[in-house]
Amino acid sequence: MQIGFNAPTAGPLSAVEPLTRLVTGAEALGYDYATLSDHVVIPTDIQAKYPYSATGEFPAGSRVERHEQLIEVAFLAAKTTRLGLVTSVMVVPHRPAVLTAKMLATIDVLSGGRLILGIGAGWLKEEFEAIGAPDFAARGKVTDEYIDAFIELWTKDKPRFAGEYVKFDNIVLAPKPVQKPHPPIWVGGESGPALRRTARIGDAWYPIGTNPINPLDSLARFKTQVARLRKMTEQAGRDPKAMGLAFRCTALGEKVPPKAGDGERRLFSGKPKEIAADIKALGDMGVSHLDFGFGGSSAEAMLGEMQAFKKDVLALV
Repeated sequence: MQIGFNAPTAGPLSAVEPLTRLVTGAEALGYDYATLSDHVVIPTDIQAKYPYSATGEFPAGSRVERHEQLIEVAFLAAKTTRLGLVTSVMVVPHRPAVLTAKMLATIDVLSGGRLILGIGAGWLKEEFEAIGAPDFAARGKVTDEYIDAFIELWTKDKPRFAGEYVKFDNIVLAPKPVQKPHPPIWVGGESGPALRRTARIGDAWYPIGTNPINPLDSLARFKTQVARLRKMTEQAGRDPKAMGLAFRCTALGEKVPPKAGDGERRLFSGKPKEIAADIKALGDMGVSHLDFGFGGSSAEAMLGEMQAFKKDVLALV
């Protein structure tokens, strides 16, 4: 199993010196990949409901200065040599389809094939409106069409596309991505539409366990949704055994409530031995990538948490 961590795109730790120290230090510690989140702007008046908090409120700590996701991915690619780079997740309708496909292909080439494209349809309506993205109500359809366009551009010598939101012909997009047929596509989200999108075009499902509407806070709940995904994948005419599984954990340890909403033990709660058992159980289910949000007010403090996690937890798996 590959283990990742969240690299800051916002706040003090996203400044050049601490960000560089963090990613190079994490690579030296043996972590496999970094994840980077995506917002272009943060509206000052948010009425949209944030999917990953019980109240639906966007975290106050997120309303700070932040980098553009893909430019930061390219920056980190230049600072590292081995570390995988995951868009976690890229809000697909935020950027024009052809331009985005070109940017992602360039990142994959210049990083030597280290890009993993985590994708989502987005949740922040006010941000869509502020940046002139396509109609928020159509974001699912736009996302599907853009991804189909990406794949056409990445895999065809003479790409052609005629959709409702994307049209192109008589063009060349080169160089193609290093990874073949294209960078892995991890589909984020826990809803029915997200699962259907994963089943249709995803290389892996990439949920977060803390969505209160679709919680994946216990092993039993996660197993149920994986079984649902595999059935949908088969119905889509694809091999369900080939569907990858990744998982994002935002909180762990004894500070996490010990019981999940279904009465079962909450994933990643408790002592290191229990967390290690969860990691092993997820690995036995087919989860190949697992990433964590580590804390710390400085790069050194965060690296300290990551080193302790490796020593206290990962050594037991």
